[in-house]
Amino acid sequence: MASSSPVGRGTRPAPLRQELARPRTATAAAFATQGLVFITLTTRLPAVQRDFDLGELALALVLLVVVLLAGVGSVVAEKLSAGRSSAVLLRAGLATMAVAVPLLVLAPVFWLFVVGMAAYGVTVGIVDATTNMQGVALEHRAGRPVLPSLHGFWTLGGVIGAALALAMGNLPRETSVWVAVVPAVVALAPFLPRDDGPPATEAPGVPWRPIVMVGLALVLFYMVDTAAATWGPTYLDDTFATPTRLVALATFPYLVASGLVRLAGDGLVARFGPTPVVRVSAVVASAALAVVAFAPSWPVAVAGFTLLGAGTAVIAPLSFSAAARIAGGDDLSPAARQARVDAVIARFNQFNYVGALLGSVMTGVVGAGSLRYGFAMPMVLILGLLPLARFFSSDG
Repeated sequence: MASSSPVGRGTRPAPLRQELARPRTATAAAFATQGLVFITLTTRLPAVQRDFDLGELALALVLLVVVLLAGVGSVVAEKLSAGRSSAVLLRAGLATMAVAVPLLVLAPVFWLFVVGMAAYGVTVGIVDATTNMQGVALEHRAGRPVLPSLHGFWTLGGVIGAALALAMGNLPRETSVWVAVVPAVVALAPFLPRDDGPPATEAPGVPWRPIVMVGLALVLFYMVDTAAATWGPTYLDDTFATPTRLVALATFPYLVASGLVRLAGDGLVARFGPTPVVRVSAVVASAALAVVAFAPSWPVAVAGFTLLGAGTAVIAPLSFSAAARIAGGDDLSPAARQARVDAVIARFNQFNYVGALLGSVMTGVVGAGSLRYGFAMPMVLILGLLPLARFFSSDG
């Protein structure tokens, strides 16, 4: 199975399940917070464009800065993970996010908005890396798939954000400042601490080639996911006569479909295995993007985004599970193994931002004349998951 340890060999004893219940709930809350904040902010991008009179290329440059700085945040998490628990780093990332969000949401001038977005970008990288560190550690301790459902809580947070965006679509973007309270509260949650013992400072013998292959799959997923989340509302706004208050429908049903599949994903992966699931995902996602790119009306485009959410749902969690499994380290002490896997996951998370560059920046550049072209590009590229799927299994 694609996890950091063999899964599907029966459940852990009840005391262990009870021991993991609180940190699993805390990690689920952190995933939900990341999704809530991200979707709340991205669904307000059309308002940002109007407030600061930005075109697609200018907005693409801002998003480029965010993505690059998110990569910096992930590198910071990697460097610090050798000596600090991912629980500590996650708390720091959430607390910093709670400060960055009001800065960018309340910015009265464009340069201050850019400063806020830059600060938010760094925290995105730290929180992305450390939530997945927590997830793979929980999966290893539980001995079964849990990352798909944990990523489902990211989606649940996004669904809440999109629903609120629909309800508040006609209000100024400054009304989104309330979302900063959520990471401040979740930073106090009881995350999973690192096992006692001296951590490893190096990760010798990591088999990077198969990890890179899985990383390419993560690139393809985030290329599609970020394009949908970032440019979907703008696509409905610019291409069709979509009512302004309904442009968030590019995101809302996408997230609902993705969340439902992710919450069921633990069982799906345990039953069918990761490789068949990834291959089916590739075909469904390509078909969905075809519906989006060639849609004659906004309701048809919304249907395409919905199918896309279901098709791509479990690719990211399976990628992180596979990377953690391939990283190995089961012959090390628990603390050394976790430090090794944390460092690998933080570095692996960089593939996230390569995909985000393709999804947010290149979609905007290719689609500068028409976003139909921007969504046609990933329609073809996502089929690259078909040959990469074999690396998700333990015998890949």
